[in-house]
Amino acid sequence: MRRIAAALSFPLLAVIVLAGCGSSASPNSAASNPNGSVAVSGAFGTAPTVKIPAAKASGKLAIKTVIKGTGPVLGASDSFVGNYAVYIWSGASHKEVLSTFSTRAPQVLAANVGLVGLKEALTGARMGSRVLAVLPPKDAYGSKGNSQIGVKPSDTIVFVVDLIKDFSATAEASGKQVSNGGGALPAVTAKAGSAPLVKIPAKKPPRKLIVKTLIKGSGQPTAKGQTVVTQYVGLNWRTRKAFDSSWSRQQPFGFQLDATPAQIIPAWDKGLKGVPVGSRVMLIVPPADGYGKTGNAQAGIKGTDTLVFVVDVVGAVAG
Repeated sequence: MRRIAAALSFPLLAVIVLAGCGSSASPNSAASNPNGSVAVSGAFGTAPTVKIPAAKASGKLAIKTVIKGTGPVLGASDSFVGNYAVYIWSGASHKEVLSTFSTRAPQVLAANVGLVGLKEALTGARMGSRVLAVLPPKDAYGSKGNSQIGVKPSDTIVFVVDLIKDFSATAEASGKQVSNGGGALPAVTAKAGSAPLVKIPAKKPPRKLIVKTLIKGSGQPTAKGQTVVTQYVGLNWRTRKAFDSSWSRQQPFGFQLDATPAQIIPAWDKGLKGVPVGSRVMLIVPPADGYGKTGNAQAGIKGTDTLVFVVDVVGAVAG
């Protein structure tokens, strides 16, 4: 399951969670659960030391708050910026397969993730917490496993997650309105808590990248290396129709600004650098700053198409 947003950026953890197919199950108490013998140490925000027994996993779900934060509680429909390490526990051996601690690139993850056990572990956790989740097959990928990432049907998945900052499904720009666009540019209107409505004029699009501030936020400007959290809607100037929207998924979208290699199309790196948090920005994106001559067939974007993005910068978190 690979959404159009993946053309902008595809977080590492999406490889893990989007293919999740576990069935619902009642959580088991870690206190009486052999899987609870997985040990985690280290300070919040630093790479954890994880000790997994050299023995076969018990097949039971184990959830433990290793470090208890004091921040807001993660609601069932919320998303958060966080760091994580992921291990595959197979028989008496294990291996780390993903970690944002090593790359210093926190990512945005929804509480309502595709893995039943991980959803159980994250929902209700407070920001500033480190959570351990040991997921047996029934709470992860079920009897089919996940061959794409090397998970066998009998494998247990171990997550260590640091929850840094939460965002609601309706997070939006919060600054001062300075423009609605219009004229030779698309006109933008919006109601609080909902996706902006964009009307593209019956004119030829500009040939160069245009960055237009619609709402000016009062937060700190975004900077290289930060994980920038956004809400956005993307439209094709040619069709005048939306091809993607974080609003429709009810999940803010995050990416690392000016990453190497780039995580998003050039227009986003160019147009969103230095934008104060709380702002809403309209990007008019020619092919050279979008998907280039190849376009994006999945989104119906041709190599000659100009795109329009209306992007709310709702947060920025340093790595």
